[in-house]
Amino acid sequence: MTIEVTRRTAEELFPLHELFRAEANCQLIRDSYWTRGFLEAWALLIDGKTVGHAALGNRHFAGRVIEFFVLPEYRVQAAELFAELLRASRATHVEAQTNVPLMAAMVREFATETRTESLLFAEEGPTALAAPEDAVFRRKRETGDLGVFEHRMEPEGEWVIEAAGEIVGTGGFLTHYNPPYADLYMEVEESKRRRGFGSYLIQELRRVCREAGKCPAARCDVGNVASRRTLEKGGMIVCGELVAGMVKSRK
Repeated sequence: MTIEVTRRTAEELFPLHELFRAEANCQLIRDSYWTRGFLEAWALLIDGKTVGHAALGNRHFAGRVIEFFVLPEYRVQAAELFAELLRASRATHVEAQTNVPLMAAMVREFATETRTESLLFAEEGPTALAAPEDAVFRRKRETGDLGVFEHRMEPEGEWVIEAAGEIVGTGGFLTHYNPPYADLYMEVEESKRRRGFGSYLIQELRRVCREAGKCPAARCDVGNVASRRTLEKGGMIVCGELVAGMVKSRK
């Protein structure tokens, strides 16, 4: 058996990426790298036949393996293929979403000094949070709207929470992830936090996201306890982690 790993264009390997998408069946946070030119694509071959693919970051996370997929009938050779990928690509780091089992297995076997970089969220179920302080959830007006507070963490969203005549929170959802997933984001004005606006905003963003035909997802830094609690109260649940580590030295 001869194993080879060679560079290919993203366009050539995109059909395999679509198989990876379908098998993962979850939000893939690096999905847009394929169309934005942010990766190196590699073909995995056994006896001259393409049996899978991999991707490494280039513009962002250079040298990091960010995707790895092997057709099920060849998966018994996954570790050998991954080892050859590391040799051929000279990768220095590996990452995985723990809700993508094959990638998670490669991190466990081939990486060291692993750490959790982000928590990944999916919808848990229906919620029925009441609007705090008679707040109103609405779309931001294009002109003549109320002044918006200074944002420090997230961009201004197209949806807002208005309370007592002022905008106290904004949010939206990003759609450049693998369909049908969309990533929720929000920010509440600092002096208005811990009053229920954030979780109510997440609940309502979930609703408009679903109405737009998307599947709500989200993520937050592992150390951001306040953001995690807000997402959970708004109806999201941790479904995985983004973990990363350095490639082990191999003799």
